Amino acid sequence: MNKVVEEVYLEQLDKSRIRSHAKVPQGPIRLMICVYRYILPGVDEQLSFWKSRASSIPDEELRTQALASIATKQFHCQGGAVYAAAHLSMRHILIPLIVAFQSISDYLDNLCDRSTSLDPKDFRQLHQSMLDAVDPAKPLHDYYAFRDEKEDGGYLRDLVQQCQTSISQMPSYLKVADQVKEFVGLYCDLQVYKHIRKDLREPQLHQWWNHHHHKYRQIDWNEFAAATGSTLGMFMLFLAACDPILTDKQVESIREAYFPYVCGLHILLDYLIDQEEDIVGGDLNFCTYYDSLDTTVERIAFIVQEARSKILFLEHPRFHRMIIEGLLALYLSDPKVNSQHQVKKISKRLMKNSPLTRLFFWINSMYIRTTS
Repeated sequence: MNKVVEEVYLEQLDKSRIRSHAKVPQGPIRLMICVYRYILPGVDEQLSFWKSRASSIPDEELRTQALASIATKQFHCQGGAVYAAAHLSMRHILIPLIVAFQSISDYLDNLCDRSTSLDPKDFRQLHQSMLDAVDPAKPLHDYYAFRDEKEDGGYLRDLVQQCQTSISQMPSYLKVADQVKEFVGLYCDLQVYKHIRKDLREPQLHQWWNHHHHKYRQIDWNEFAAATGSTLGMFMLFLAACDPILTDKQVESIREAYFPYVCGLHILLDYLIDQEEDIVGGDLNFCTYYDSLDTTVERIAFIVQEARSKILFLEHPRFHRMIIEGLLALYLSDPKVNSQHQVKKISKRLMKNSPLTRLFFWINSMYIRTTS
């Protein structure tokens, strides 16, 4: 679908979709006004609270990783909380939920990346917290049962309970619960397989892919794995759960658009700019499995196009298109791009002939980085 036809189609969709329970931003300027006025201050308030809690963690290693995850990955919370801009009247529920859930993800990622353990049971038990977080009926567990460091002063349990409390206030969470749990389950699987012993990582990932490949024939194993590493599908479902008359058809459309396409784009871009530091750290990077620069550009461009096509079937497709353009702008404007020759070339090719929306988000991404 060319750009002119797509714009006309979007306008027709906007006119036909008169049912709306919130004023969803339809353009980048209105979206960024909401972000600066409501979203970023709300995220800052939540992160300040969790930073204070993390500072009081008794165990030195757990405290160090919790504080580091907040200090270096706050943009994950800022980006994820953009979904609250689509339902400002529910931001008092969505922002605390998204910040708490993303904080669990970032904290556990730090614990596993810089782990004193290579035990898959440890990684699985740590990530049980994410499964508990999205099910208000679940009891809490001993998340540190298989590692030496245990005393976090209730930090992880408090994050889980914040998520459960927020979710229990969503009118349609039962409609999305199974899909959320599936996404979280896949995310947890990935975190286990990518952090175990280096010689076991790829065999385990390929075996895992063999269980799922029949459902995703347009992508390869590394792209599937990347998609499972995104929390955006979960955040979109949290947003959808705020709609009191959400339908099963809408939930299915969200799944088809976000997984694997929007989610896959999110994490492939993240891996793209992290290639140099992942090589130094010996970490798995799913972009390194492409055989050339041309293949990397071709595959990411394909995923962008599929994402743009699938979001046309969602409520408020203009909002979701801004999410896609915002992802490209956010990651490709990262300072890490300029220090990596191959990545810089890929970035230029992906940004070639960019729409004004993407360029607008590019400028805003750079501004937010300098002020955070």
